[in-house]
Amino acid sequence: MLKAVGQVLFSSGLQNPKFTAAEKKAQDYEIRTYQPAKWVSTTLSGMQGEEHIKTGFRRLFNYIQGNNKNKTKVDMTAPVTCHVVPGAGPACESQFTISFYLPEEHQVSPPEPSEAGVFVEDRKEITVYVRTYGGFSNENMKREELLKLLESLKRDGVEFVDKPYYTAGYDSPFKLTNRRNEVWVLKNAENQ
Repeated sequence: MLKAVGQVLFSSGLQNPKFTAAEKKAQDYEIRTYQPAKWVSTTLSGMQGEEHIKTGFRRLFNYIQGNNKNKTKVDMTAPVTCHVVPGAGPACESQFTISFYLPEEHQVSPPEPSEAGVFVEDRKEITVYVRTYGGFSNENMKREELLKLLESLKRDGVEFVDKPYYTAGYDSPFKLTNRRNEVWVLKNAENQ
């Protein structure tokens, strides 16, 4: 438990999913191709993303603490991603799938979730455009950074899918400086 709490508090040295970065980088975003991998996930629907992310995080943290059928503890990884499928209009519910990357040692045979609503997700290879930003992220910052990324992609005339999109956080709430957050937009539709 102390190791997991330490990993959550300090966020450094955590395993990350493997990706290849494109050689050509734009000045305000990068292009990454993530390899296929297993993630443990939970999906919630509603109007408030921040509250759902906190609820989802707690479910997934319980899973890595041994609340799974094998009672296996799993190391914390980064980033925590949120796949957002926006609602059809301003007063419509969105769907939020919060996910932890499963460490290499659990990729072949991940512990089976025991809590309802928690599942192992097999993500295919995806190519995403990524915008990185600092600070303590919130709903407004995520929206602003997503809009900046979309503007940059339009400026550069590249193909992309604006919905759904991902948000990614790399740091614990207790890390005060040098924080890392990202928004991801899919390069093409077949990766949804």
